Amino acid sequence: MDNPKLSDVAWSEYNQAFNNRYELDSRDNDTTSEHLDEFMGHARFASHVQNVAEELVDLLISKHHDYGPKNIAQSPGGPLNGLRVRLWDKLARLNNLVDTNADPEHESLEDTFKDMANYAIIGLLVLRGKWDTE
Repeated sequence: MDNPKLSDVAWSEYNQAFNNRYELDSRDNDTTSEHLDEFMGHARFASHVQNVAEELVDLLISKHHDYGPKNIAQSPGGPLNGLRVRLWDKLARLNNLVDTNADPEHESLEDTFKDMANYAIIGLLVLRGKWDTE
C-alpha cells in the first residue's frame, strides 16, 4: 500500500511488537490472554486517535477554505501572536464553561477542543514555514 492510514501502520507495529515480545505459549494461557487484551487495547486506542485526527483534518481544510491563510498570516503582531490570541480565547471560554458548569449556547466543548487542536496544527505549520502567506 502506498500511503497506509495511521491505524494500518499502528496495527502493523503493534502486531510486530506483540509477536516479538509475547511468544504465544500454550502452557500459560492466562499470561497470553492478558497480553492479548493489552494489545487489543492499544489497537483500539490507535484507531480512536486516527478517527479524531481525520475529523480534525477535515475540519481544518474546510475552515481554511472559508478563511484562507491571511487571517493567520496577517494577524496583528504576526501569525504566532494571532494564534496565541485565538488559543487564549478558546481556553478562556473552556475555563468559563467548565468552571461555571454552563451549557454552551453557540459551540460545544468538543468544538472548542477541535478548534484548539487545529490552532496547534496551524502553529506547527507556521513554525515549519509551511503556512501560506498569500
